[in-house]
Formats: sequence, structure tokens, C-alpha cells
Amino acid sequence: MSTKPKAPPLLELKNLRRHFGSVSAVNNVSFAVQKGEILGIIGRSGAGKSTLMRCINGLEQPDSGHIFYQGRDSAGLPPAERRQMRRRIAMIFQQFNLLSSRTIVDNVALPLKLAGMGKIARRQKAAELLQLVGLSGKEQHYPAFLSGGQKQRVGIARALAAEPDILLSDEATSALDPETTQAILRLLQEINRKMGVTILLITHEMEVIRAIADRLMVLDKGKIVEQGAVKDIFARPQAAATRALLQTIIPALPPALAAQLQPQGREAVIAFHVSGAAADTPFLNNLQSATGLTARIMHGGMDTIQGERQGRFFLALSAGDKAKLAQALAWLAAKGDKSEVLGYV
Repeated sequence: MSTKPKAPPLLELKNLRRHFGSVSAVNNVSFAVQKGEILGIIGRSGAGKSTLMRCINGLEQPDSGHIFYQGRDSAGLPPAERRQMRRRIAMIFQQFNLLSSRTIVDNVALPLKLAGMGKIARRQKAAELLQLVGLSGKEQHYPAFLSGGQKQRVGIARALAAEPDILLSDEATSALDPETTQAILRLLQEINRKMGVTILLITHEMEVIRAIADRLMVLDKGKIVEQGAVKDIFARPQAAATRALLQTIIPALPPALAAQLQPQGREAVIAFHVSGAAADTPFLNNLQSATGLTARIMHGGMDTIQGERQGRFFLALSAGDKAKLAQALAWLAAKGDKSEVLGYV
């Protein structure tokens, strides 16, 4: 029985390197992106995220390695085909990069003008794109009269003008307030769903990744230190860099409670993380039934990531009966992703 050959990834990087003097901004990076995927690329400042994007869109030349687009090595393409490939990879920026002397319809139409499209056709196309991003009726406005969120919508419309296969978003929401950020992320999701545009989302904000990414890749000092489904990495982060980034959105023990921790005490304070099917069970009731100890919730809560329930709690358990406490700790360790005694109160 014959099987249909699997299509190559839309974009694939193999052993990509880019150095600036002694600094390895991108250090032997390899990954693939499938058509229609939203890949989140996250890391702290200086991790190499923006340099990686600039290599993908051709603004930086890698020192070594290969970038494959639809299965073809970009380095081996004739100049005309390489330019065509670059037009299929669009970018939206943190600072919008709009031309202040042009109306927003002309800002959106600019790539079409550079591509040789006639004035009437390009303006009609630009107006359609502005309608798509929710700015219909503002075609003749200038950027100075728009809010930050509206400017970013213009930037997205302009990026879509050449009908790209891939949209690179480099910290596109970091200059926006939380409410506007959510609106822009919903717009990107809609574009991904309706137009099938593949999105590479560069950010240092885990909240952005949680909102829309299918898969997550963590960069640290130019290297990939972790990658996988968003829900899996949020539930069970392996790399120190990932855990540090997650601290911004994962519940932490409040400082006032942390200051009370002692080497010994009446209650053990336990960090307990649970996900998947176990998170949908009455696990605290089950703990009491199995061990006879009642857990007191000091802090924490439940979340849903990519349709999976995840809980992070700080529990207090009586430390009076050491045997029962040991049994309870073993039970929590078996049922959860993480169970750690932080101290006693």
C-alpha cells in the first residue's frame, strides 16, 4: 500500500550560526516550522531572538548553516528566486515603522507599489487589508493620529500586502498596554486561522506565548534550550531559562508567607503542580482519603493552557505525624508534576 510523501516543513533551519566578534548570537540552531503553525520563540534580552529573525528574513547573513524554505536551500536559490522568497516572509515590528508623511492606506500600499502594482489596484488592496484589521474608514488618517494598537494594525496590514506565507512578529506587542495586546493577539490568531499564515512570534513575554502559540522554543545565549508543546513546557519546564521566564506568570509564594518559612514548624509548606487528567480530579479530597491529612491551600490556582487544566498551589500540611506527612508527600509526588517542601510554618 503506497503512502503519500510527507510534505517538507514550510521553513527549516539547520545548524545556523551567527557571530558578532566573540559573541555567539545564534549558536547551532536547528528547528522546523510547519505550514499554519504559530511558533513562539522566547528568551531574555540578548538570547539571540532578533538576530535569528533577521537571519530568517535575510537582513542578516548567517556565518554558517542552512535555511530551507519549502524544502529548498535559500543559499542555493538564484537571486530572483531568493528575492521572491523574502517577499513571502513578512515582518511586523515593535515600533511599527510607519512613514509619518503617508496616510495609512499609502503605508499599507507601499510594498505593492514597490512590487509594481498600479495605483488603483494597490489602493483597493490596501483598503481591503485595512478592513481586515479593523481600520476601515481610517484610510486617509496619518499615523500621528492613531493609537499604538491602531498603528500596529496598520503594520500587520502592510505585512500582509504581499500575501506572505510566513509572518515574523518581533516583540510586536511589547510597546502596547495589556488590553491592546490581547486585541492584537486575537487579530493574529484570526489571520492564522482564516488565511493560513504561519506565524513566528518572538517575545520575552510568556503571557503572549500562552495566549496564542501552538509550540514554544526557548532560546538562551544563542542556543535552543527547550522546545515543545506550550502546555507541556508550562506544566513541566526543564531548562533554568524557561523556569525563570515562567516566574512572571506562574503563582509564587507571596513574600509575606515566604518570610515566615522556618526549618521546622507545625505545618509543612509544599509547592504542588498538577496538570492533565489529575488536575480534573478532586485531588485534595483524594489526598485526605489516602493519607488522613487535610491540605490547606495557602496560595495558587488553576489555569487552562491549550485546553489542558493546570494547577499550581502552595499547600500546608500538618507536620505533627512524620509518617503521615511522608505518606502525603509521596502521594503528592506520584499525582503531580512537582511536589517540593519549601519549609515550615
